[in-house]
Amino acid sequence: MKVLIAEDSRSSLIVIQSYIEEAGHQVVIARNGQQAVEQFARTEPDLVLLDVIMPIKDGIEAAKEIREICEQNNDWIPIIFLSAMTESEDIARGIKAGGDDYLAKPIDAIVLNAKLDAMQRIATMRQQLQKANRTLKQMAMRDGLTGLANRRYFDEMMAKEYKRSMRSNTPISLIMADIDKFKAYNDNYGHQAGDDCLIMVAQLIQSIIRRPGDLVARYGGEEFAIILPETNGEAAIYIAESVQKAINSQAIPRKFSSVTEHVTISLGVATMHPEDNQNVTLSEGIYTLIETADQGLYQVKKQGGNAVLAG
Repeated sequence: MKVLIAEDSRSSLIVIQSYIEEAGHQVVIARNGQQAVEQFARTEPDLVLLDVIMPIKDGIEAAKEIREICEQNNDWIPIIFLSAMTESEDIARGIKAGGDDYLAKPIDAIVLNAKLDAMQRIATMRQQLQKANRTLKQMAMRDGLTGLANRRYFDEMMAKEYKRSMRSNTPISLIMADIDKFKAYNDNYGHQAGDDCLIMVAQLIQSIIRRPGDLVARYGGEEFAIILPETNGEAAIYIAESVQKAINSQAIPRKFSSVTEHVTISLGVATMHPEDNQNVTLSEGIYTLIETADQGLYQVKKQGGNAVLAG
């Protein structure tokens, strides 16, 4: 466990630090309230021990600022006040400021170790909860079948990247892709084979889209969407053609009448330049970008599929 100690008395600091390190914990030191806030933000401790009376900024004010940081990070870290002032009013004032407990000076080693044991249990549970929350967050933004981003996460990132494009004055491109005649594939091979096909196509698309800032999402059914920040129209078409070629090269079998002998994909491409969208709202701009890519996709489908077209 990492423990932040904020104590301006050198003698008290040495004693408390030795107790904590002997108990097997890591110590981070601050000599005043301002340093405590700065060290808290920088080092992310599991426990804070705050002296109440300190120079520059006292422990009460430091606790309030630490609690603000916790709220911003949607987190909670226990704070224990250290003070010789143990009147009821003093304790209530510390708890109201964001403290969770109080230790009277001079610090008793046995009592401190008992508090550390309790806080270690809390820190362990907090870490387990954070891990579970991260897992749930990942699950909430992933498509259960393909492992790609889901529609909800696509919508979130589309808004984020569109706004960033406007701020940075850079183009943003979108590719909408759809597996050709997928209903016929399902009807002939069955839904399990259809799922396997979707997974394979998703993996092939992801193998082409390698930049960290790009996003591949399952848009719905057999349709996929690719967000390409800082990408002009020419580059987006090249990427779309690379995806099309990858699907064709894989030659996923599809042998039945009236369609090609392997799975193919149709792709529509759209690009937005900030200078062309100065007077539109965020929702209007995103709608236009998606609609334009969809129009390109629709035209490809109308012409027989297995091609790329800019909307």
